[in-house]
Amino acid sequence: MVGVDLDAYVLAHSHQWQRLDELTRRPRLTGAEADELVERYQQVATHLSVVRTSAPDPTLVAHLSSLLARARNRAVGTRTSTWAGVRSFLLDRFPAALYTMRWWWLGCVAGSVLVTAVMTWWLLGNPAVEQAMLSPAEVDQLVNNDFEGYYSEYAASHFAAQVWINNAWVAGLCIALGVLGAPVVLLLFYNLANLAVIGSIMIRNDRGDLFFGLILPHGLLELTAVFVAGGVGLRLFWSWVEPGDRTRADALAQAGRSAATVALGLVLVLLVSGVIEAFVTPSGLPTWARVGIGVLAELCFFAYVFVLGRNAVLRGHTGDVDRALLEDTVVSRA
Repeated sequence: MVGVDLDAYVLAHSHQWQRLDELTRRPRLTGAEADELVERYQQVATHLSVVRTSAPDPTLVAHLSSLLARARNRAVGTRTSTWAGVRSFLLDRFPAALYTMRWWWLGCVAGSVLVTAVMTWWLLGNPAVEQAMLSPAEVDQLVNNDFEGYYSEYAASHFAAQVWINNAWVAGLCIALGVLGAPVVLLLFYNLANLAVIGSIMIRNDRGDLFFGLILPHGLLELTAVFVAGGVGLRLFWSWVEPGDRTRADALAQAGRSAATVALGLVLVLLVSGVIEAFVTPSGLPTWARVGIGVLAELCFFAYVFVLGRNAVLRGHTGDVDRALLEDTVVSRA
């Protein structure tokens, strides 16, 4: 828009700016006023874009930028301070992010299971590898004491916290290092190799029932969460390698915001698996009951993704943050 009459533009829209200013100064907002705040914010952001492009008056630009900054802070504060924000995250944003990126983490799940199975099979056929890593005494200690004792060594509550923190750290690394690609693959491979080595030793020594009876109750959900983190990390890497019709910066920013959503949500998923590992895995329940609880937890997770997540996507959610909170980015590029 060229040749905008700045005085006429100010006259036409000043009442909207005043209304937004009034809303930002109110100590409390009703639900309707909070919605109006967001609507006015979007309108004024558009006005600022027009002013910057067509009649860049420094004083007016500074005034509108300041007004938008206050409105944005108020909108964020209003939303995140309510249970509605938590509910929206759990029922819309997090499941939508998981569903949107499902092929990445499902591929990671399938690939990881295949790699683990192949490594375990190879180790079972090459006992010399086991003998090179552990002495007979160490193997005996692992098979008859350490593996089972690991799950009951500490008080359940302390163990749950320890497991939760460790797994959250691994998942966080997969996402944080995702932009580099290769570290995610190495991190996953290291964890899979450990699992394959221990599994092959237990199976070779006729303790496969104990191995699967202790791993499956919590491991199904726990490993799925780690593989989800790995898949999301690789998606983050691919976003800047192949950004499509967007700039690399825009593609990486969008993928990063969705990855942050998944990272936050996985903290809760890993909390559940940690509780199962601390209270169910070492319990006196029969093996079928403990494994059944693990299978149920895994099925609940997949239902969460493919029922709630799919419905959230159909309602327009993507796992990204609210568009209203990205308005400053759009304006700054005008």
